[in-house]
Formats: sequence, structure tokens, C-alpha cells
Amino acid sequence: MRAGVLNLDKAPGATSFTMVRRLRELTGAHRVGHAGTLDPLATGVLPILFESATRLADFAHQLPKTYLADIHLGFTTGTDDAEAEPKVVADPSGLDAELVAGALAGFVGRIMQRPPAYSAVKLAGKRSYELARQGEDLRPAAREVEVFSARLLDFQPGPHAVASIEVVCGSGTYLRALARDLGERLGVGGYLGRLVRSAYGELRLPDSASLEDLADGAAVEARLLPCEAILPAMERVRLTIELEALVRQGRQVRVLPEPGWGPLRAHAEDGRLVALGHADPLRRTFVPDKVLT
Repeated sequence: MRAGVLNLDKAPGATSFTMVRRLRELTGAHRVGHAGTLDPLATGVLPILFESATRLADFAHQLPKTYLADIHLGFTTGTDDAEAEPKVVADPSGLDAELVAGALAGFVGRIMQRPPAYSAVKLAGKRSYELARQGEDLRPAAREVEVFSARLLDFQPGPHAVASIEVVCGSGTYLRALARDLGERLGVGGYLGRLVRSAYGELRLPDSASLEDLADGAAVEARLLPCEAILPAMERVRLTIELEALVRQGRQVRVLPEPGWGPLRAHAEDGRLVALGHADPLRRTFVPDKVLT
């Protein structure tokens, strides 16, 4: 199995780990991982990383993610989504689209967000969801996340009001928490219903493949994108065969033209991604930081 990225459309009800396990069984790949967990109820773009591409997960997390979500107002749940029984908070019938859009706009930018109690955040050495299931009252502390944009797409008023929104955000942002906090700000409570990740960086949902589309390892490999599909913007440098051999040994090399000072990605003559690194301004060399096998 060659290294690369699969743009997978995760099915509802399945965990991200289940998708990884099934694709490992289907392909026989040595290393398979994913870049960014989706909750079981969520669907949409889940980047699956094969072989040496698994080493790029930390870089992939830097990419913006786009979500389509339905927020149910007037109720809360223990999990902040539809997995738990809704509890009535207040009648949302007095809300209109203008009020909801105005409240939603207040969540754009760098904000402090408290992760849901049922999340993988660690508290006292345990996952928060484990403590929540045991009835413990510990809750994750608020942390800073970034929301690049949040807009109201549609609003269904009434006693079972639903706000359909589109959110573009950075890593670590919980849409369940955003639904909960929007409901709090409106004074009626809220929880997350439908959630679809429609984009992950340049990976788009219309271009994704479902597990049903992939009959065998050959079908998966035919859909693989190059490793750099999940990298943020980086200047590209080209390595000759001789320079590639040196970089694979972790040695810095002179490349022409001389690169800039930002993060760099080095490619072999055939286009394969070889390493990520930076420039040494004094020696005017490419310095490898992460070499792909």
C-alpha cells in the first residue's frame, strides 16, 4: 500500500476508529490512522492516512474545518447532542432568525469554550466521558478555540425551534459545545442534532468516497490523494536523487533556488513528498524536521 490520504465520507453511527480498522482490514496496510475524530452521530469528511502519511496528522490538525449543523433550541441534553434524552429548559417560540444570527455572531473569533462533559479530554488521568458515566461532577476547563466564521443558514421557529448553521473553525472546537453555549446565550438551552463535516482543508464532501464505494485495497489505492493534500500552505523545494538520499539520512542540503524562511516541504524528482523542514538562513540550506519513509 502506498502512502497517501483517503477522503472518506464517514457513515452515521460508526466511530472514527471503526473506519480506520475496516480500512486496515480491507487494504492490509501496515499503518492507518485518521486526522480528526468525528462523533459517532456525525457524518462527512474524515481524512484517512495510510503508511508514512500517518506522520502528518499533527500538521493536518492546523487546517480549518467546515461543519453543517442543526441546533435544537429550548432543550438541553447530558451529552450536548441527540444521544441523550432532551430536557425542557424554556419555550423558544419567541426567537426569530435575527436574534439567533446575532447571538451566533458572538462566537466568531478566538473564544473560550468548555468541552462537553462527554468528551475525550483528560481529567485526573481519566477521560472526561468515563468520569461523566460514573456520575462524577468534574467538568473540563474552558480553553481557547478559534471560530473563523459562523452563519445562520435557516431557522425554523416555534416550540421546537431548529437553527441550521455553517461553521468554519480550527482544531479542538466542539460543535456540541457551541450548540450548548448558543442555547445558553439565547436563554432557552440548546443541543446539537445533525452534524456534517463538509470540508477539511481542501478536502470536500462531494469528492469523498463512502466505505461502500471501496470494494478492495485496489479501489482504496485508486482514490488516494498525495500526502500533501492534508498539509497547510508550505513552500515546495525539489530534491535531486543525490539530495534526496542525504535528506533521508536527516542531513541538511543546499537547494536551488534558495527557499524562503517559512515551513518547507521537500519533494523527490518524481513528485513524492520526502520531508518537511525549514531553511537555515546562515548556511542557506534545507533542514529536514520530519522525514517520511
